[in-house]
Order: sequence, then structure tokens, then C-alpha cells
Amino acid sequence: MNTKRVAGWVAFFGVAAALAWLPEYFNQADDSDLAVATVATPVKGKTPGAPTAASSAAALTPIKDLSPAGDLFAARSWIAAPAPGTVTEQPVVVTPVVQVPTAPPLPFQFVGRLHDHSDLQVFLQSGEKIYVVRKGDVIDETWRIERISEKELSLVYLPLRLAQTLSVGSTE
Repeated sequence: MNTKRVAGWVAFFGVAAALAWLPEYFNQADDSDLAVATVATPVKGKTPGAPTAASSAAALTPIKDLSPAGDLFAARSWIAAPAPGTVTEQPVVVTPVVQVPTAPPLPFQFVGRLHDHSDLQVFLQSGEKIYVVRKGDVIDETWRIERISEKELSLVYLPLRLAQTLSVGSTE
């Protein structure tokens, strides 16, 4: 089995080599005839009769290669290219849009409230922290409690001094 396989591969490569080599072998003889085409031109000599071998060899001149060079199908036009004109444009002045600074959204959620006889306390949650606040308290040096009513809590964002409200309706 292994011998058949080796013999098959040797035969395949032998045929492939022969097919690759044979056209070169046969074209080698033909190429010598086609390599340079020559044209016999009349030689001006002393004897107008029969030209000599030396003069006939000198009289044969090779023909120049007349194959076109470059792109045969390139786009060509007889119309002259337009002359570059001058462009006069007025510069556009864009006024930058100034955004009014705003306070970030309230990070607190209302949890509940405790109404004692003396004051009102509100429980707020921010993430996992719970704050117990009264009127006038400051949370994290950023938010100050301005007013607490029955339905809403008014906070001031201290860096910009902007007021925001948080609904503290009934928890029932």
C-alpha cells in the first residue's frame, strides 16, 4: 500500500515537471525566430547588383517595439480644466453656548419622619447611609436643609446655592 502511494506521487511529480518543462523546450526554438524581427533595407553600395554578406547583415535593422505604453483606456477629454477661482468667504463667528450650572440630582430618598412635640425629624437615605436631619442641618458639607413641611423638604446645594425640593408625603 505504501509503495503504491510513493509510486503515485513520483509519477504525479514527474508528469507535472514534464508539463512545466516541455513548453519551454519547444518554445526555445521558436523564440529565436521571434525575438527580433528585422527588415531588409536597400544598401547603398558601389555595385548595384548583388549585395555582399557583410553589407546584408548591416542592412538588417531591428523593428522597434510598437506596443502601447500606459493605460489604454484612460479617460481623456478635450475640455480645458477650469481655472481655479478665488473664494471669498466671511468667517462665521460662532458664539459658544454657555450652559447655566445646575445642581446634581438629589442623592437622597425619603424614608420616614418623626414628629416630636418640639421638632420635626426626617429620615433620608443616600446609598447605604441613613441621615436623620432637622431644619438647618448640613449633610456632607454639600446640602443644607432649608425648610421641612408636611409634603416637601427643601434642600440647598451649597457650592452653587441652588434650591431643590424632595417630596416627603405621607408614608402610610
